[in-house]
Amino acid sequence: MRGLLRKFPYSERLRPVWTAGISWAALMLVSACTPAVQPELEADPRDPYETQNRASFEFNMGLDDYVLEPTAEVYRDAVPSPVQRSVSNYLEWTSLPKTAVNSAAQGKAENASLAVFRFAINALSFGTADLMEGEDRPQPEDFGQTLASYNVPQGAYIVVPVLGSHTSRSLSGWIVDSVIDPFNSFNNPNRNTVRTVSIPTGAVSYRADYFDVINDVKYNSLDPYSRVRSAYFQQRDGLLADNGVVMDEQDDDFDSFFDN
Repeated sequence: MRGLLRKFPYSERLRPVWTAGISWAALMLVSACTPAVQPELEADPRDPYETQNRASFEFNMGLDDYVLEPTAEVYRDAVPSPVQRSVSNYLEWTSLPKTAVNSAAQGKAENASLAVFRFAINALSFGTADLMEGEDRPQPEDFGQTLASYNVPQGAYIVVPVLGSHTSRSLSGWIVDSVIDPFNSFNNPNRNTVRTVSIPTGAVSYRADYFDVINDVKYNSLDPYSRVRSAYFQQRDGLLADNGVVMDEQDDDFDSFFDN
């Protein structure tokens, strides 16, 4: 090596340059191998369990990837539109008793009457056809909204596996609605079978109705979790205000996606 350096009389003069170059290259190599530190997202005070919620959200996204999305794609492409419309009508019809009970509990007599009347008329088709199309529709009401009307705090944001976004209040309301659902008191030996089939059918129907919107959130959002959380709170605020709120055009499509 020394013999080789003697052939280049300026090699000793260039030694500082080589040393600096080697040091710079080593520094660049270390920098390339060091993971970039991502800035922390600003915490949302409504979401104190964000770490656990994100884990549940990832589980739900995996469920959507492997079950709901492919099933909904087949459903909307293979099932005739009139059949899809009948399924949507039926699901809306089965939600009317919940709206009637909670409207009455909130003192909204007119809304409760609309729900009862619409339920009775559409019962002629077992809910599969909207026989009151074009008439006034009742404002959807659930027990979470009933609790809010009595000033029960909304509590923390919670992402429940399978069930999705809720607050402590809306989740409590969902449980109560499930228990007091008038359909459970009908003297129908097949009611359990019907309701068991209705739950996954409803999930697939909603996923198909909002297929492009949900996929846009999944695949085109920098942080799908934060976007879904924001849309959920906007949707709930709109229901609690009984008149809707101003939303981003994309978020507005979530109104019927979330299970209230």
